[in-house]
Amino acid sequence: MKKIKILSALFLALVFQATYAQQMSNSGQKPTEFKVVTVVESIVPMGIGRSRIIDSQTKVDASNFTTERTDGKKSNQKEIERGKIKVDELEETKLLNFFSATGINFQNIASNDAVIASKINSMLMEGWNLTYVTSGVESDAGAEDGQGIFVTRLFFSR
Repeated sequence: MKKIKILSALFLALVFQATYAQQMSNSGQKPTEFKVVTVVESIVPMGIGRSRIIDSQTKVDASNFTTERTDGKKSNQKEIERGKIKVDELEETKLLNFFSATGINFQNIASNDAVIASKINSMLMEGWNLTYVTSGVESDAGAEDGQGIFVTRLFFSR
């Protein structure tokens, strides 16, 4: 008897989900829109790196830069000019670098946190929802490297 109740509940849940999905697709609502904002923070010593929040202001259709392979080897990617992919309209917000002359600078990190929080709050006020955050590091590999960045991507939706 328990199995029948569980299967009935599962069946009803699936029917409800399918009905709800159909209603949403027929309701005339706009599809979800996504936006990516990238935070690049330099970890180059002496403050000579560049740290920024980058927010593209250009709508792009990825299909204009997409090709298909028919045999797994031949590609038409060479037909797509790299210059045509670049956008001209973007917001660029200056940030401070993680390192100063004496090493890691915690005041710079706190300052960047405040600026990044301000950007997120502005996006929320514009009706965006912070959906996902991911980050990656290419760090300083030692005395001879002297380079590195910390990149965070903020994914918004509405």
